Amino acid sequence: MKVAILSGSVYGTAEEVARNARQLLTDAGFEVLLNPRARLADIQAFAPEAFLAVTSTTGMGELPDNLMPLYCEIRDLLPAAWRGLPGAVIALGDESYGDTFCGGGEQIRELFAELGLREVQPMLRLDSSVTVTPEEDAEPWLQDLIKALTQ
Repeated sequence: MKVAILSGSVYGTAEEVARNARQLLTDAGFEVLLNPRARLADIQAFAPEAFLAVTSTTGMGELPDNLMPLYCEIRDLLPAAWRGLPGAVIALGDESYGDTFCGGGEQIRELFAELGLREVQPMLRLDSSVTVTPEEDAEPWLQDLIKALTQ
């Protein structure tokens, strides 16, 4: 199965989680696309069969700048070929920001819903004020995702 990982990171932590996810998925036999500068055409050429988004949150609950162009392209075109595909989201944030905690991940969840992707497991929220190893903290969730994608 081919999995496209969409990643958005400000300080590199979400990127580290995405790279670890790529390794776990690859080790499990998946073909994985992870390119933080990917455009819609790159993802369409890969022809994904599942999606994983890993994003931090910036500002007042927004997506990081490096993910915004891709997010806008997908939102504007809503590729029909992706309808019904499995998707999941890992969101990083700081719970002390209250209502905007993991807001970037919520934006991606909403986009996935608009695309008609099937959320195969609840969004993982990683709180930067609690975790010092988010890539390791995400591993049990990622193992569950791998199981969900292989069933």
